[in-house]
Amino acid sequence: QVQLLESGGGLVHAGGSLKLSCAASGSIVRVAMGWYRQAPGKQRELVAAITREGSAYYADSVKGRFTISRDNAKNTVYLQMNSLQPEETAVYYCNTDPGWPTGPVCWGQGTQVTVSS
Repeated sequence: QVQLLESGGGLVHAGGSLKLSCAASGSIVRVAMGWYRQAPGKQRELVAAITREGSAYYADSVKGRFTISRDNAKNTVYLQMNSLQPEETAVYYCNTDPGWPTGPVCWGQGTQVTVSS
């Protein structure tokens, strides 16, 4: 099964930016992918998703600030996050799109994003 490795998290001030990367151990060229986040005490939520062809979906809360992209040659999915807010402090994960027929692969460890006020 494909393994996913998220990176790029860190500590930023409110209004700052980060770019997350998700490297897959195998080909994801035919797979719709998503970025998720889980804040302390909350359920994991979908932040953005991208189809095999590159069409993107965004949660309302991040529209206009986050951009999801993919580089199929590198088996990598990215999430550019701008204008970050403290309430977006969470562990960010990547995995298959919620509607992917075979469901999610094993969840990686995620990458911590901390936004200070």
